[in-house]
Amino acid sequence: MQNGNVEVKINNGIAEIIFYHPKSNSLPGKLLRELADKFSQLSINDDVKIIVLKSEGNKAFCAGASFDELLEIKDFETGKNFFMGFALLINSMRKCPKLIIARIHGKAVGGGVGIAAAADYSFAHSSASVKLSELALGIGPFVVGPAVERKIGKSAFSQMSIDYEWYPAQWAKEKGLYNEIYNTVEELDSAIQKLSEKLAAGSKDAMNKLKEVLWEGTEDWDSLLEKRAGISGELILSEFSNNYINNFKKSN
Repeated sequence: MQNGNVEVKINNGIAEIIFYHPKSNSLPGKLLRELADKFSQLSINDDVKIIVLKSEGNKAFCAGASFDELLEIKDFETGKNFFMGFALLINSMRKCPKLIIARIHGKAVGGGVGIAAAADYSFAHSSASVKLSELALGIGPFVVGPAVERKIGKSAFSQMSIDYEWYPAQWAKEKGLYNEIYNTVEELDSAIQKLSEKLAAGSKDAMNKLKEVLWEGTEDWDSLLEKRAGISGELILSEFSNNYINNFKKSN
């Protein structure tokens, strides 16, 4: 558990993918690839019609990239390989023929915003503010950018990327990142369960075709996100990034 974990539960056609990391559900490379593998496995599981993605705990939904792992990056190939974890996860969600519902129970930062954007439908708690903090640490939201921009548009994506402050859940809903917001966890989970059960009772073929339509125009993302991973992998080697991450860890 100290290194985090990914768990899958399947019940009545509804699969839950649940991830956890003790440091605010941050994502080291191993967890990113485990998550991508789970989506790939569920894509071909005939017992599954709907997938719900969630994280454990009652604080952050996802703090994005693991700073501990970022500090260990000393060369370009290692850097690119780390950011490819986010590319693989987003692409596995994109290619998954099952509709994906995200449960955003708390704050989402960086890669966490990208994961929320890669879902087909997102439910959020009213405390689930969002932040693209990448520019602050000397890189940029390059890998998650296409998924976020697809959901909220270039203008809002530019705003989040350049003015890397916290944006409230209501703002995220108005821009299209979140579909529904609830003030209590009980209401949040009830709404997710209701939609999941409704979809699980529907036509699998129709939902698969809808998924194809929803993601039209993203066929080049395998190469695009790999290229973006290379950009981040190079920038993370800078002295600026190293100093920022070290100072951040000392102050937290």
